[in-house]
Amino acid sequence: MKGRIIKGFSKLSLTEKRRLIAALCRWPGPTEQEMESYLAEDPATRKSFLELSENTISSFHVPFGIAPNVMVDGRVYHVPMAIEESSVIAAASHAARFWAERGGFTVKQVSTVKLGHVYFRWFTDPLFLHQHWDHIHLFLLDRLKKTTASMVRRGGGVLNLRLIDACGIMEKLYKLELEVDTVNSMGANFMNTCLEELAEGMEAYLAMNNHVKERRYQHIMSILSNYNENCRVTVEASCSLAELRPFAGNLSVDEFAEKIMLAYAIAEGDAYRAVTHNKGIMNGVDAVLMATGNDYRAAEAAAHAFAARDGVYRSLSSCRTVNGSLIISLTIPLAIGTVGGITNLHPLARLALEILGNPNARELMAIVASTGLASNFAALTSLVTTGIQKGHMRLHLSNILNSMNMNADSRKKAEEYFSGKKISYDAVKHFIDASAN
Repeated sequence: MKGRIIKGFSKLSLTEKRRLIAALCRWPGPTEQEMESYLAEDPATRKSFLELSENTISSFHVPFGIAPNVMVDGRVYHVPMAIEESSVIAAASHAARFWAERGGFTVKQVSTVKLGHVYFRWFTDPLFLHQHWDHIHLFLLDRLKKTTASMVRRGGGVLNLRLIDACGIMEKLYKLELEVDTVNSMGANFMNTCLEELAEGMEAYLAMNNHVKERRYQHIMSILSNYNENCRVTVEASCSLAELRPFAGNLSVDEFAEKIMLAYAIAEGDAYRAVTHNKGIMNGVDAVLMATGNDYRAAEAAAHAFAARDGVYRSLSSCRTVNGSLIISLTIPLAIGTVGGITNLHPLARLALEILGNPNARELMAIVASTGLASNFAALTSLVTTGIQKGHMRLHLSNILNSMNMNADSRKKAEEYFSGKKISYDAVKHFIDASAN
């Protein structure tokens, strides 16, 4: 069975799909049972999970936890996070409480504006496009009125429609750029519907005005952009340098503050460090997006494009001192929503939003960014003091012991032995082997 092309897989029943895939595995019987065991017992919940994607054979479980005490603009949130990486939630929680006790995170800017484009080639005099743009512009916007009516009623809608010369990318290439406020929706499907309507509108305008006697216009594609640099949020937090004492460890407060500043500065100038620095931010960001049913892949792509917007990959967060206070801040593009998508279909996504008090999109953007900044600060405080591995591996010890199928007695002995010691897989295995002899 291995290595053979499978035809008609999507047409098979759930049982048939499982049986076929199980046949590729070493233990077909137990494999089928295992696939079944990860599905919900409740029929309605099971059905909703099976229908979220295609060719589903089971459900893949990721821990769903809470980072409490994330304060944003004076309001405390207990933030759901879906992530498998040890220490992320613990670190974010520790940093979040520290900042909450010092005023929390403050939102400096937030916008829900999205962009999308209709790409086309124009094979004749470009002056025609520019000379007729005012008429084309009004014609296209009029065609969009029906499609955007419900979004307008919710307080959003089209903000701008531009004709952009893209011949620097490709000869005779142009694009229509649509700018829309999608309010509480992430807006991907809405944007793509609008863009396809614009493409059809261009064809209709040219045909109606008898300007297609020869091949002048070639539609290429209509698609939203996941790089929405104007759909972004900025959050910051501040405290006096003296208040940093809980994080300083064996360092003086001044030494700790200096090292934190240096860590942020290195991430600003060194791409090798910046990537890992931003990964620490996205640990928090992605975990909240996954828990709330948002598209974390789009957020990742946008964040990294934004980090490289001036041609050099840099950190998304920054740090500065002003009048004896340390100020940390994060600016990140976030095209997310609280309605539509799977937020209404995935039971845990619904629960996550309920735990957060059913925020609107702008509020959720601020919560997500604040959690990302808390995760980032927690990682940097470890890096400049004890090192990243001490706390991470202490929490990872549980995963190592689970992978070794330890009984309760051996597990307790290992946890006691490694309290305060350096932890690695080899060290744990050596201890277990020695204990057994």
